[in-house]
Amino acid sequence: MERAEKEQIERVINHEMQERFPAGAVRQAVLLEHGDDSAIPAGQLMVRVFIPAPDEPADYEQALAAWADAHQTGMDNVRRELSLRLPAARLLEFTFDDPGEATPRISMPDDGSLAAEQMSGREIVTTAMSLLRANYVFPEVAEQAAAAVEARLEAGEYDDLDEITLTELVTRHLQDVTGDKHLRLRFGGGPGPGPRPGGPGEPEPGPGGPELQPGGPGPALRAEPGRTRPGSPDNHEPRRMAMRQRGQLGNFGIRRVERLDGNVGYLDVRGVAMPANAGPAITAAMELVAGTYALIIDLRHNGGGSPEGVVFWCSYLLTERPTHLNDIFHADTGETRQFWSLPFVPGPRYVDRPVYVLTSSQTFSGGEDFCYTLQALGRAELIGETTGGGAHPTRPFPISRAVHIGIPFARSINPVTGTNWQGTGVVPDVAVPEAEAYDVAYGKALRHVLGLDDVPPPIEHEARDALARLEAAADHPDQAAVTG
Repeated sequence: MERAEKEQIERVINHEMQERFPAGAVRQAVLLEHGDDSAIPAGQLMVRVFIPAPDEPADYEQALAAWADAHQTGMDNVRRELSLRLPAARLLEFTFDDPGEATPRISMPDDGSLAAEQMSGREIVTTAMSLLRANYVFPEVAEQAAAAVEARLEAGEYDDLDEITLTELVTRHLQDVTGDKHLRLRFGGGPGPGPRPGGPGEPEPGPGGPELQPGGPGPALRAEPGRTRPGSPDNHEPRRMAMRQRGQLGNFGIRRVERLDGNVGYLDVRGVAMPANAGPAITAAMELVAGTYALIIDLRHNGGGSPEGVVFWCSYLLTERPTHLNDIFHADTGETRQFWSLPFVPGPRYVDRPVYVLTSSQTFSGGEDFCYTLQALGRAELIGETTGGGAHPTRPFPISRAVHIGIPFARSINPVTGTNWQGTGVVPDVAVPEAEAYDVAYGKALRHVLGLDDVPPPIEHEARDALARLEAAADHPDQAAVTG
């Protein structure tokens, strides 16, 4: 399982723990896989839930038993929802955050009683290929990929596989044919128990529209009988609020905001969230770097997000005059949606100062949109590695409670270049290994600061000292360097 997917699922599980248990009853849940713990067999996962510990280890047994008596209903509900929505999590454990071997724990393995409510691997693959044919941006390619996977299905290659192996294997086979890294079979399903209009496979786009990212939402662990049909007006606001709550756990992708020595701004942005949810956080981040002389935006770990989020971020770096940023062509309708920078943003814009964007091979999708757009407009200098190469907006289509397929249904067209970064990635202006991108960008920013007129002496001294440290580290790579 990829790290980003694991972290996303873990965030959702922790959000649901907050919903199912009283405040303070659970400290943290972690998702473990084979290799993390000797008790986890290959192809399985464990959810380990840490609860508040008593003052003395001698009281562990009694405290754990009392906690379980008080929260048995929540424990049973979590076990049921994991069995339905993340079947690979065969093991559920409640314990204290103490590495001692004698630390007591309560184990709740999946007893198999809900197996009849789970789709078989063959049913999952068959449904996924039907959805692929109906929704992929390039129908001819969809047919080729589906036929290849179905041939493997008939040959028995997907028989008796656990969910982890099945989703990873089918994804690899789809991408072998299409070369499309957005096309993925993933954990995280659709509706809760009960009938649902449209049946399996009805898409569930977010309130702000499709997202440019490697996959869709993580697994929703809460059962939702009588759930309102996704996309309906009655369901829009609750979904938006749920997305906002999940986004807050990761600070809407904004990992770090800093003023570096020499009055250089630094933003570490790991995702591009919808401005309807993340607007205040983005505005706050830009406010904190508003007074700097140069700005470094680190997208080396940015896995994607919403086109509207890219527009919001880019608008802060451009003037009030609307600028044509991107187009998205929808293959199903033949319509093209244009994206323009905003004539108004809350707070000050960041214009007439250099912007350096850090990239890596892990920069993907909406993160690449961010890079490609600024580069095409000549607004930023890209430093690092060629990015991952995923330019197709993607929508999650639920297959079962446990699995969905992310299907690209449209393609991006940059108004400056007339093309996009699909398959090629965004090529940086300065190509250096990912680990060196920060130092290269910071050095450029510091030299810019030192070339300005009327820089206050304290900031000038900061910049000279910081540049000297960078250059010394470059001359002596065995010594610790200044890195981001």
